Amino acid sequence: MRALVQRVTRACVQVDGETVGEIGTGLVILVGAANADTVEHSVALARKVAGLRILRDEVSLLDVPTASALVISQFTLYADTRKGRRPSWSAAAPGDVAEPLVDAFSHALGDLGVWVATGRFGADMSVELVNDGPVTLLLEV
Repeated sequence: MRALVQRVTRACVQVDGETVGEIGTGLVILVGAANADTVEHSVALARKVAGLRILRDEVSLLDVPTASALVISQFTLYADTRKGRRPSWSAAAPGDVAEPLVDAFSHALGDLGVWVATGRFGADMSVELVNDGPVTLLLEV
């Protein structure tokens, strides 16, 4: 699994003009699943993200009770652009495999005590955020 993690002061995601997820200070986490990923990968990635000391004052989501996470599925994290101008998505898990893995990631964050908002899997989403720092990390397990 891969996650693109951005520290934010606020963020929201909309589907068809309706806000489906919104946070204040915390992390926006774009999550992609590959064909061979498992629930164990989802849980390991959630633990890694939750413990990252990347919020202000070098603390993690677990250290700040008011911090939260906005989790958004993002199959394009597995784009292969090595050939030509048209990305290949063959490494990305199909929706029926990826959706439960992204859900497991979100639930694992919640089980660790992180308040989690989400986008809507498979939807055409509009994401608005204020990147704080900016801090942006690409993680993989």
